Amino acid sequence: MNKSILRQQLKAARNAIRPHSRKRAARVAARLALRAGLLLRARRIGFYLPQHGEFDVGPLMNRALGMGRECCLPILPARGRVMRFGRLGDKTRMTPNCYGIPEPLDSTPRSARQLDVLLMPLVGFDPAGHRLGMGGGFYDATLAFMRHRRHWRKPRLIGVAFECQKVDRLPHDPWDIPLDAVLTERRLYRFNRTIQ
Repeated sequence: MNKSILRQQLKAARNAIRPHSRKRAARVAARLALRAGLLLRARRIGFYLPQHGEFDVGPLMNRALGMGRECCLPILPARGRVMRFGRLGDKTRMTPNCYGIPEPLDSTPRSARQLDVLLMPLVGFDPAGHRLGMGGGFYDATLAFMRHRRHWRKPRLIGVAFECQKVDRLPHDPWDIPLDAVLTERRLYRFNRTIQ
């Protein structure tokens, strides 16, 4: 099955989840992540603001901020596809990007290399840790540097999805970077044994 058909099917399944179930899933996933120690060693964490039915990581981000972690959100580039990450704080001003997604106004945004953990939205995932994104290529371009690393992998890549977004097998391309784990409302799937 090609990526385009899969995207349509998985987005439809994701969008069928009712609002009260979404809120409950976000709270449960935050507890699962904390119980699994996902944020224990991470000082700098990349989050995202959910769009178009994506899983809400707000409760986990709020907990991370409360734990004194540096939380960042993606900032789209004026040209190209390599994103930077702006820091959040009590007085962070936000501005909408070209897709209407709020971004932090940060004069010195971080690169993905400077993050310890990056939580990523996705449309689908499989048991091998392959991720199906929206198709814009922003995360692929941003994380391209990781293809050249053999041993040291930073940031740790954690996909966030509803359980209904899991499939048996996803088509993937040579430039796709596999995930280290996926967090759902039911569990934390670990694909890389070094994730603590």
